[in-house]
This record gives sequence, structure tokens and C-alpha cells, in this order.
Amino acid sequence: MDTNKNGYTIVYATIMVVIVALMLSLVSGALKETQNLNVKLDKKKQILSSLQVNFEGKDAAVLYDEYITEGLVLNSKGETLEKSKDKTFEIDVLKELAKKLDQRKLPIYIAQVDGNTKYIITLRGTGLWGPIWGYIALNDDKSTVFGTYFSHASETPGLGANITEAPFQQQFVGKHILNTKNEFVSIAVLKAGQTTEGQDKIDAISGGTITSKGVEKMLLDCLSQYDEFFKTGGIN
Repeated sequence: MDTNKNGYTIVYATIMVVIVALMLSLVSGALKETQNLNVKLDKKKQILSSLQVNFEGKDAAVLYDEYITEGLVLNSKGETLEKSKDKTFEIDVLKELAKKLDQRKLPIYIAQVDGNTKYIITLRGTGLWGPIWGYIALNDDKSTVFGTYFSHASETPGLGANITEAPFQQQFVGKHILNTKNEFVSIAVLKAGQTTEGQDKIDAISGGTITSKGVEKMLLDCLSQYDEFFKTGGIN
């Protein structure tokens, strides 16, 4: 082939473009797969954190499989639609919250901690500046809080962002989401010194009232979906 002709240049350039595009596609695919794995691992770490499991220096994926023994997908009537750890893990709670209540698929993770059953529920809400989220682990009475995990996208450092800190999260441990009549009432988040009747409460973050109230609303909105599960047990 005459390499001085324009045709050669065009063919050569076309081949190079195809090769580069193929290489970029392969790299992008590999990076996307790695990113997806990292997202899944981070989610498992968050769930473990709600169980107060220390995974530092350990294989969090292995610990997740050790602690999380079962997954349930429920409807709003507390009926079990599926029993599958994988199906439970795959549910996009934000998408479910956008649906009507009777059309939602509600995930619950079941864990065993020192021989005791724990139920973990996913939380999604809104703070002052953006999304907040987390997980809450309940004892087998489906009322007493065993542990929590909260995080955020863009809350104010030193104020609302403190929902991620132990002093705020540990306040929830031992609190109850059901009252003495076994009715769902959630947990109030109030300014220090404020009180409420018929409902457990924790102190809001000083200077982070709006984010704190966002946590309160997130708990109410997300946990209320499971009202029938709390009453009936939901495992059938």
C-alpha cells in the first residue's frame, strides 16, 4: 500500500480510533465493576456499623455474611414476599419510597449477634443541605434499638454533620420505637431540655437542629412502613 496516499491515512486513523475506543471501553468497564463492588462493600460496612460490629482491619464482606443470616422482602401488610439476602440487598429504597405504600417492597436484614436476633431496617431522608441515610438495628422485640448508623451527603461540618458521630448515635441505643401499648410511635429528636409524652426521645445536635429533625422525620417515615411487621412479626 502506498503510505503517501490520503486513503492510507484515513484507514490508519480509523483503525487507531477503533483501537483506542475499544481500550477505553474495556478500562471503563473494569472501573465500573470495581466501583460497583466498592459501593456494595461500603453498604455492607454501614449495615455492620448499625450492629456495632468493628470491621477495622478485617474482611467486612466475610463479616457481613457471618452476621447477616437472612433477608426478607415485605409488603406494607407485613407479609413476606421473598426470603433472600441477595434480593433484599438489591432493593433501591429511594425508588420504593417514591411508590405508593401498598406497592412498595420493604427490605429487612436479619442478623445474629451473640445468639440474639436483630432486625436491620434501611433509612433514607433529607437533612438541611441534602440527603441523609442510615440503618437502624432492633432487638428481637422489634422495638428496642440495638444500634444505628447515620451518614450524609453535605451537612455542615461540626453541626449537622455530627449525626455520623458516636455521641449522637449512641443516644438511640436502648430507646423504643413502640409504646407500652405496642403501638408504633418512633423516637423524638428534641432540643436538650425539651420533653415529650408517650415516646422515647434523644437530644438534637446543638446548632444542627434542622438536620436532627431530618433524622427524626427519616425514622418516622421509614419505620412507619413496617408497622404491620412490628405488630405481627412479618416472618411467614
